[in-house]
Amino acid sequence: MKTSRFSDSQIMAILKQAEAGTPAPELCREHGISSATFYKWRTKFGGMDASLMARLRELEEENRRLKKMYAEERLKAEIIQEAMGKKVVMPSRRREMAQEVVRSGRCSIKLACLAFRVSTTCYRYQPRLAYENAEIADHLIRLTHNQRNWGFGLCFLYLRNVKGYRWNHKRVYRIYRELELNLRIKPRKRIVREKPEPLAVPEVSNHCWSMDFMHDQLADGRSFRVFNLIDDFNREALSMEIDFSLPAERVVRALDQVIEWRGKPQVIRSDNGPEFISAKLTGWAEKRGIRLDYIQPGNPQQNAYVERYNSTVRYDWLGHYLFGSIAEVQNYGTSWIWTYNHERPNMALGGITPKQKLALVA
Repeated sequence: MKTSRFSDSQIMAILKQAEAGTPAPELCREHGISSATFYKWRTKFGGMDASLMARLRELEEENRRLKKMYAEERLKAEIIQEAMGKKVVMPSRRREMAQEVVRSGRCSIKLACLAFRVSTTCYRYQPRLAYENAEIADHLIRLTHNQRNWGFGLCFLYLRNVKGYRWNHKRVYRIYRELELNLRIKPRKRIVREKPEPLAVPEVSNHCWSMDFMHDQLADGRSFRVFNLIDDFNREALSMEIDFSLPAERVVRALDQVIEWRGKPQVIRSDNGPEFISAKLTGWAEKRGIRLDYIQPGNPQQNAYVERYNSTVRYDWLGHYLFGSIAEVQNYGTSWIWTYNHERPNMALGGITPKQKLALVA
């Protein structure tokens, strides 16, 4: 608002001279004002003293300020109603909408920041292109392409513990979500059972091994068997034998091959399958000084370590492909064992690999 060059006391003095009988044209010439200004003053301030004039100006200023506030609030409400159909939480999205309103010329930067609840610093922030974001996205895409059943947890633990990157999990998860790599989780109705007593965890390597069989089919429908052997201490996969038939002699041969480079265990846990309770295997164990620990029939949870490993084998690769021959399955299984031991984080070990667990206690 334009400020007058005459103070309230000067205006009152001019009006008093007019009331005393001084002609208006003479007052206008004397003080250098127009006749329109004089008559406006007399209409507005006639009969007032200086205090009333000051109070009137304060009320006018207050009225002007309230009108401006009301107009700004109305404009803010209209902008929000047009731009925000639903609640927007991300500051980056609110900043984009504020910039769009300012570019349209509807309001100032300050008003737009107030309307969308962003600071002027956030409004003027120019994001720097982070080359690391592209690197993280490339790692995640390659990981989920090669390991289709890995969720965010395994991907992050692989990048943190195996590859050694120190990226924050919130940053990696944000990029993971933006790439839409989330696995669809199919809910399953679980039967409530009594919680089984947890298995004891060996304190040293080669204390207790677990072994079990799996079954699957080739592309032509022929069934084959998979013999799995792991060390309970660090969940390390020790052997995987695959064939149409795996009698007790093949089990003994596989155990001898592992003992030759690994050393013998004190205990081997298994179920009551015919190959495991055969005289061939029991005689071999007695000769070697190894105790065979059989679980109770119908209680696979007593051999939970290898049962969980079997689930990983099937979920990671065995259930993903159709194989044409035993040799093809064996080659893929042997390659996968190396990945499992060296690169796949294990949740039961605190997110590290079996080889890292072995190295920690070495």
